[in-house]
Amino acid sequence: MAPVSTRNVVIFGETGAGKSSVINLLAGQEIAHISPDSHRCTLHWTEYQITFENGSRYKVFDTVGLEEPRLQTGEYLSAISNAYGLINTLKERGGVNLLLFCIRGGRVTATMQSNYRLFFEFLCEEKVPLALVVTNLERETTMEDWYTRNMGYLEKYNIRSAGHACITAANLLDGRHRDKYEESRGILRRVVEVHCNASMEGWTGGQSWLTSFISKLVEFVVGRPKKTDIIGVLTKRCGMAKEVAQQVAQHIKYENQS
Repeated sequence: MAPVSTRNVVIFGETGAGKSSVINLLAGQEIAHISPDSHRCTLHWTEYQITFENGSRYKVFDTVGLEEPRLQTGEYLSAISNAYGLINTLKERGGVNLLLFCIRGGRVTATMQSNYRLFFEFLCEEKVPLALVVTNLERETTMEDWYTRNMGYLEKYNIRSAGHACITAANLLDGRHRDKYEESRGILRRVVEVHCNASMEGWTGGQSWLTSFISKLVEFVVGRPKKTDIIGVLTKRCGMAKEVAQQVAQHIKYENQS
């Protein structure tokens, strides 16, 4: 019997979306401690190993998203080095198989759109399937109703997904809400198994991936980062040769340039 391959899942979303609770729901036990992302930098990550009862194995990368639609220059520079480290780590593990975008049930916001673009468009170049995980829906009569009501808002913000899971990940519920928690585990696992296809190779980033990422992400930055600062991050934090770093920085386009 061939060994079961481990698939890599990147879960992201802003603080309060319930990423840690979703990981615990997926695992069927408490493996992720619930703590705020506020003291961690954008694209900082923590790894967790999860194995389903059927033997399917997943490495889940709990990744810090944006808290505001825009980035300050320092956050931008940290995000570059974190993205470089994340993609290189994932490359060593076989690439990214699935993105799980965790949002809290409520209104769709500009920060949600920025997180979607950061991970799906900028980081993974629209080449990795993305599933939406909507949390905090225990008070819905039918949890799926949230998606039906909000499809139009998601489309308005150009947030598109290959699949979705409308769930509650709150573990301290009782009565009928407790039933929804158990139901949610099945919903979430089915979405992961359907969209995390073992036969598909994980995305590992192309030759010009970092240049593309840096150029796209600058769109979110308040002000204009200095190219010397970007070269400094690439050489000191990413270990890139200075000549290569200078070439990467030269490709950055600013909105106010023609």
